[in-house]
Amino acid sequence: MGTRAPAAAAALDDFFARHYRRRPVDATFIGVHEYDDRLPDFSERGAGDALAETVSLGRRLRDLPREPLDEAEALDLTLAEGALEIQRWEYESTHFHRGNPCVYTGEAVFGVMSLFLRPFGPASRRVEAARARLAAIPTLLAQGRATVRRAPPAWTARAARECAGAGAFLKDGIDLLIQDPGVRAAADAAAAAFGEFQEYLDKELLVRPAGAYACDGEALERLLRRGHFLDTDAAGVLALARERLEVCEAALDAIAAESGAPGWRDVLAQLADRHPPVERYYARYPELWEAARRAAEAPGLLTWPDYPIRYVPIPAWVRAAAPHLYFLAYRSPAPYDRAAEADYLVPPIDPGMPAAEQARLLRATNDSVIKLNHVIHHGGIGHHVQNWHAFRAASRIGQVAAVDCASRIALFCGGTMAEGWACYATDLMDEIGFLSPLEHCAHVHARLRMAARALVDVSLHHGAMSLEEAAAFYRDRVGMAPEAALAEAVKNSMFPGTALMYLVGTDLIHRLRRELSARQPGFDLRRFHDRFLSYGSVPVSLIGAAMRKEAAYARSGEAGRRHDQGEGDG
Repeated sequence: MGTRAPAAAAALDDFFARHYRRRPVDATFIGVHEYDDRLPDFSERGAGDALAETVSLGRRLRDLPREPLDEAEALDLTLAEGALEIQRWEYESTHFHRGNPCVYTGEAVFGVMSLFLRPFGPASRRVEAARARLAAIPTLLAQGRATVRRAPPAWTARAARECAGAGAFLKDGIDLLIQDPGVRAAADAAAAAFGEFQEYLDKELLVRPAGAYACDGEALERLLRRGHFLDTDAAGVLALARERLEVCEAALDAIAAESGAPGWRDVLAQLADRHPPVERYYARYPELWEAARRAAEAPGLLTWPDYPIRYVPIPAWVRAAAPHLYFLAYRSPAPYDRAAEADYLVPPIDPGMPAAEQARLLRATNDSVIKLNHVIHHGGIGHHVQNWHAFRAASRIGQVAAVDCASRIALFCGGTMAEGWACYATDLMDEIGFLSPLEHCAHVHARLRMAARALVDVSLHHGAMSLEEAAAFYRDRVGMAPEAALAEAVKNSMFPGTALMYLVGTDLIHRLRRELSARQPGFDLRRFHDRFLSYGSVPVSLIGAAMRKEAAYARSGEAGRRHDQGEGDG
């Protein structure tokens, strides 16, 4: 389709071309395969060139000539400007490539894994790209040793775990995947480079003065304003988080009192025993997926696309490595590969597994976890349905922003939609009665955790909470196990403004629905949801502004029609 804004279109072309060239692993996950043989360049020169490009392109976007823009073009220009401002801060700060060793370990290992998590092209071409990326790993990790001179200890420890995961993959896993002498030789060199990097982490980085976990309040406010495009500041988010925390705690206490249990933790403990038998374990996932689809379609909640999920065991080649890595069961399918079916990777039950290990896995993946997490939030009406709609959005940024990459989504601005919608969608399924009373309790607990994440995100990055206090808060107030609580706090520290997007996004969607349903006679929920999803993975705040404007135009048009027909008041 043509455009009446050629200067804007050319600038956006350059925005994406630069992103894919500078972030080649992101490009692979998105389905752009021109750079499948490359890894990022975080050398002093490479990062300096990238920063200069970021500044130059940002200036170009601000100085574009006045052109007639359609809605999607105007939206993309706004988002691109915000993304460049955030990326400029990232290049200049010590929070990412200059001070976080996980940036290097994550890009290195997933640079190779991304080529085999889905069959997007001929195996021979992907093997060739893997050989090239393996050969580039020593250079990338050497850049990490030269660039990261101090880091927070917990980030260093996480990077060390990722080195262990990469080592497991490169030692045995890759041979299960590829039988090629050239790949084996490149994998050996890459494994040696990871070993050197881990030695640097343990013997040099950990003994130096620590870097800061907090990004600082000014940077967080920039992320809220130019990434999520919120009309509130961090104090407003904090107030919302505290309010929702109290509401959820009161609801959980009421559930416990009604059930006669000593506390809500005791109610939740009952869920672990409600799991499928071993012989029904794999079948339970698609069974609940189909049940959720039928339940959502019956009242006409939204258009559920013909986009099936295939629940399969985690491949053997990655099983030893996955526990040490940012390895997701469900990753957004690549918008530009457009597979007819998506694989959802579930923990495997091996027939030869000891009975005690089978029982532990089944308790951890009980019916509530399968239904709420693997089906509703991720594999069904939540992320998977939203991704299908996003891939067809008019907004080019909306198509790709929420694609899962090596350690985070492709563009920060996609977060409130991606996570806000998935949490809101779980609210919807609870609203129509799809959850049992125990599952409702688990869902309320998930909302408690969502509010806690937002509170920690703001408090930690404004310096009002230490990492240790954040972990203790998750442990004591939310009931998380100590190891999980610390891991969550570390993740919050690494990615400021990310944990709060669950609560903020969900709240904005509910507010928009309440407002439009109150103003529109004959409000149609399916039409509302389909229109909302059609914008793609862009900030919920901007979608809300656009839909409110649409509704105002519709009301003014209807008022004019009634006036012309003599149906007005008076």
